[in-house]
Amino acid sequence: MAQLRQDYPEFVKRNAEVIVVGPEGPEAFARYWEEERLPFVGLPDPEHVVLKRYGQEVNLFKLGRMPAQAIVDREGFVRWIHYGHSMSDIPSNEELLALLDGLV
Repeated sequence: MAQLRQDYPEFVKRNAEVIVVGPEGPEAFARYWEEERLPFVGLPDPEHVVLKRYGQEVNLFKLGRMPAQAIVDREGFVRWIHYGHSMSDIPSNEELLALLDGLV
């Protein structure tokens, strides 16, 4: 999430909003967001509703949810999605920003 915080103004310039969804409950999420002073939206998903809707993988051998990034347009259509195979398999901000620039 540090990389997203670093380039958050670039996402905003593109009229994009960063939303991070995680398995923690509301209290833990709020505490983490406050401690880290994250400028974007954090959505707790302890019941895995969002995870299931977007097909995010859970792998207990790799400590839970695998990373997934999606670009969803204003109408709610998924325009791009990446499912990571490990916690290090996350697209760079540059790649995400280029994808946003390419959307019509």
